[in-house]
Amino acid sequence: MNVPLFPLNTVLFPGGPLPLRIFEPRYLDMISRCMKNDAPFGVLLIKNGREVGPATTHSTGTLAKVSDWYQGSDGLLGVTATGTERFRLLRAERRHDGLNTGDIEILPALPPTILPDEFQFLPPILERVMNDLGRLYENLERRFDDAAWVAHRFVEILPIGLEQKQLWLESDDVPACLGMIREVLHGD
Repeated sequence: MNVPLFPLNTVLFPGGPLPLRIFEPRYLDMISRCMKNDAPFGVLLIKNGREVGPATTHSTGTLAKVSDWYQGSDGLLGVTATGTERFRLLRAERRHDGLNTGDIEILPALPPTILPDEFQFLPPILERVMNDLGRLYENLERRFDDAAWVAHRFVEILPIGLEQKQLWLESDDVPACLGMIREVLHGD
């Protein structure tokens, strides 16, 4: 599968929201094509470089689909995308217009798993935080009984470094991730 790639200084998780302000022509074209064809684009965390210009990225990312858009008062395109599936980048190339594209393989989805009893304190905290975050999270599907979903939402919003978020995106160890969340919340 070949998809357009969007290197960013953020980590997107399956089921998570991604607000974007689009101004570069290569990304305006990409978003237009993705919306027209109901096609995804790949989001990858930048290792070196910047969002504007060339950059090297991590090889694990998340596909995103545009779920909403608006024209900002400043003339920029505002887009909200939603993460769908994790992927591994196999090969990337930069096109003549500056857009990166890549051949990817979809990684197995984390199966829905009941949240263990020891972590039942997490959903009420997460629900309160999501309600306080406003529009970005108000229309998100909520699955407070799914351990992976709860872990992903916490990792998105916790004030931890991008490299640590990337490690959890790459990991299939949901219990370990929940343990890390407990440590961060309790200051252990």
